Amino acid sequence: MKALAEKVVAWGKAAGADEIEVSVGEGLEFNVDVRRGKIENLVEAGSRVLGLRVIKDKKTSVATTSDLAAGTVRKLVRNAVRRAEMAESDRYAGLVPLSRASVDAATLHLYDPEVPALDAATKIKLALETERIALKDRRITNSFGASFVTEEITSVLANSNGFSGQYSQTYCGLSVGLQAGKTDNLVEDSWFSSKRFVRELASPEAVARKAVERTVRQLNPRKIRTKNVPVIFEPTMSSWVMGFLFSCVAGTSVYQKASFLGEKLGRKIGARSVTVFDDALMPGLFGSRPFDSDGLPGRRTVVIENGVLKNFLCNAYAARRLGLKSTGNADGGGVGPNNFYLAAGKSTPDEIIASTKEGLYLTRTLGHGLNPVTGDISRGAFGLWIEDGRIAYPVSEITISGNLGSLLEGIEMIGTDLEFMGSIAGPTIKVSEMTVAGE
Repeated sequence: MKALAEKVVAWGKAAGADEIEVSVGEGLEFNVDVRRGKIENLVEAGSRVLGLRVIKDKKTSVATTSDLAAGTVRKLVRNAVRRAEMAESDRYAGLVPLSRASVDAATLHLYDPEVPALDAATKIKLALETERIALKDRRITNSFGASFVTEEITSVLANSNGFSGQYSQTYCGLSVGLQAGKTDNLVEDSWFSSKRFVRELASPEAVARKAVERTVRQLNPRKIRTKNVPVIFEPTMSSWVMGFLFSCVAGTSVYQKASFLGEKLGRKIGARSVTVFDDALMPGLFGSRPFDSDGLPGRRTVVIENGVLKNFLCNAYAARRLGLKSTGNADGGGVGPNNFYLAAGKSTPDEIIASTKEGLYLTRTLGHGLNPVTGDISRGAFGLWIEDGRIAYPVSEITISGNLGSLLEGIEMIGTDLEFMGSIAGPTIKVSEMTVAGE
C-alpha cells in the first residue's frame, strides 16, 4: 500500500500536478447485532480505498476509487489534474512542508493482534451473553439488542513534498440497549465498552450490569417546576459538552465566522479550574495517531489553560486562513479531534453530588439545540433530582438551557473520573446554574 501511494504521487507529478497527496486505506470490519437471543444482523467485510488531492496553480481537485488497478488509478490521476485546472484558484491551498519531526506509531500502541485472532463464534457469543445477563434482571422488560464490533484499519499517506507514512489500528466494542417499566412508564438506556485492546474491554457481566443500572434508575420519574439550579453532568454528558466545545474551537468554524469564540483567543472564557487538551500522543486511545491527514506529526496542544483560550485547532488550510500554525488536526480535508478532553479535577462524583443542596444530575439529552455561533444550548433532558446532597428521584419531560460560555465560566467542581470511551472525553462536572424547564 505504501509503495502504491508513492507510485501514484510520481504519476501525479508526471501528469502535471504542482502538488499531490495520496491516501490509501484498508479495513476489515465485523459487526454482529443480536436481540432476544437471535442474530439480527451479521456483517463481515473488507474495504480498500485510494484518495488523492491534486493542486495545480493553487487550484484543487479531489478523487477517490476502490479499484486500485494501475490503469484505473492512472486515469483517475489524469482526470484529477484536468479538473484542478478548471477549479477556482485559492491562495490558501497547498501541502505542508516536510516536517523534520516524526512519531513512531509503535509507541502509541494502536494495534492489538488479538483483535484479528478473535473468531466469529467468540464475538457472537460475547454479544449473546451480554444480552442474556441483562435480561435476567426482572425489572428489564425488553431488549433493544446487544452488539459486538471489531475493526482493523491500515492507513497510508504520501505526498509530493516527500512525506510517506503508514500505521495500523484496531478497535473492539461491546454494547447493549434495554427497556424497563410498563406501558405508561417505559424507560430506556444502554451501556457500552470500547477499546483498542481486547484484554481491556469490559466483560459481558460489567456491560450488562451497568446498562441495567442506568435503565432502572429512571423508573417512576417525576415532573418538576421550572427553576434555575446547579447541574451536574455525568461523564457521558461532559463528553457531549466537550464535543460542542470542539466545534467552537475548530479552525474551520472560526474562519467561517461560525463560532462565538472566534474573537476570544488569549482571553478568559472559563473558570480557572478549566484546562482542555488535544493530544494525539496518548498511548492506546482512539484519538491517538502518529500523523494527521496533512502529514504533520501528532502532538499535544493546550486549548484552554486555567480558563484562558490558548489555541484554535487547525489543519494547514484553516491555519493559513487564520494566520496561525497547524495544530496537527487535519482529518480528511477538515479539522478533527485527536484526544480532546477536559483535564480531571480533584473531587469524586460522590463529593460533587454531596455538595449540592438542590439540582439536576444530567444523564441524557435529546434533540439538537446547539448553536456554535452564539454558544446557546437548549435540549430535552433526562436526569436524577438531587435534594440535600443525595439522589432523590428521576425526572423527565424537562429541558436544559444556557450558554456554553456561561457554562464554562460556571464550572464549580471537576471530577476525578476522566475515562476515554472515544476521542472526546470529560469527567463529571458541576455547573453553578442552568435553567431546568419543567412544568
